[in-house]
Amino acid sequence: MIAFYTDEDVRLPRIPRRILKRWLTEVARSHGKRVGDLCYQFCSDERILQVNREFLDHDYYTDIITFDESEGDRISGDMLISLDTVASNAEQLGIESLDELYRVIVHGLLHLAGLGDKTQAEEKQMRAAEDKALLLLRQMLSESH
Repeated sequence: MIAFYTDEDVRLPRIPRRILKRWLTEVARSHGKRVGDLCYQFCSDERILQVNREFLDHDYYTDIITFDESEGDRISGDMLISLDTVASNAEQLGIESLDELYRVIVHGLLHLAGLGDKTQAEEKQMRAAEDKALLLLRQMLSESH
């Protein structure tokens, strides 16, 4: 099951949830994984900072925190996404917030599928996987119209 939620002070972004669920399932499959329970929770910068401090001992804002509950080839987890940071990152990159949000959403799934981003080599592999997944999403979105 793939679910999208928000904190009380944040509005749920206008996202095509049905298509995103199909997309995430397909991306997981392309990495040899099956989808278990994935929970995407959208929040503010203040909330993600609080969680980053409390659970990870990090004192900074981030776009996503992923809590991995995967077992074997079944990926499951909770992902907390700061819509504030996603919007500011999109502005810095000169892209639409929704495009950046899709990248962050799949970034969390790719972490659960086993991809890292701590080294330059891992980051390069992560970016390539994100780009490939985003291309698939664009195809799925265009087919739905």
